[in-house]
Amino acid sequence: MTTRHDTTATLPWMRAGTTHLLAVVEKLSDDELTAPSTLPGWTRAHVIGHVARNAEALGRLTAWARTGVETPMYADPAQRAAEIEESAGRPPSTLRAELAATAADLDDALSGLTGDQWRAGVRSALGRAIPAAELPWMRIREVWLHAVDLGTGASVEDLPAGVVDLLLDDVTGALSGKDGCPALTLAPDDRDRTWTLGVGEATHRESGPAAGLAGWLTGRLAAGERPALPRWL
Repeated sequence: MTTRHDTTATLPWMRAGTTHLLAVVEKLSDDELTAPSTLPGWTRAHVIGHVARNAEALGRLTAWARTGVETPMYADPAQRAAEIEESAGRPPSTLRAELAATAADLDDALSGLTGDQWRAGVRSALGRAIPAAELPWMRIREVWLHAVDLGTGASVEDLPAGVVDLLLDDVTGALSGKDGCPALTLAPDDRDRTWTLGVGEATHRESGPAAGLAGWLTGRLAAGERPALPRWL
């Protein structure tokens, strides 16, 4: 079973997600970049600026793994928020160029890591200790899900099947430790396995396509009649 630290799988998925996101952005006119995204309070320019700045932040963690010199993603949450807000106000041509250039720089930096460097410990923006091998997975979540957030028709159904499965692994683990998480069994009708959400005995099963379940868990699809969930990130 592929894990989030298997860079032989995650690096290609990261690159495919970058190509997908760039194609989605390319179809938007400059005026459409200022329209609201599906994320509350963010325009599409905010989303694009965030993804570009995220590439730089993950690049800092890559440098940490390569050099051993502690280089956090951000100094603090205020820095992250300020960078996104400032980026959203940049000219559309600048935003587009930065989205592509920062993604390419991150890809180059990650591709240069050695075996020992992939195993080096760094910390996420939330302070979680992780090996550098998890960085491509972190970027996968950004490029594939934020393509959906642009609200142009891209959907969770665009995600590769392996990414959907890892996303279900990731999000069920994160949500299960949070207050208010219901105890459920997730049984996608297009998979031969199940996932457990919450702690304790499951109250019922949720079925449907795996991509749809991932979209619900990550807040990209409305819950409908499904139970309310804590915020994922």
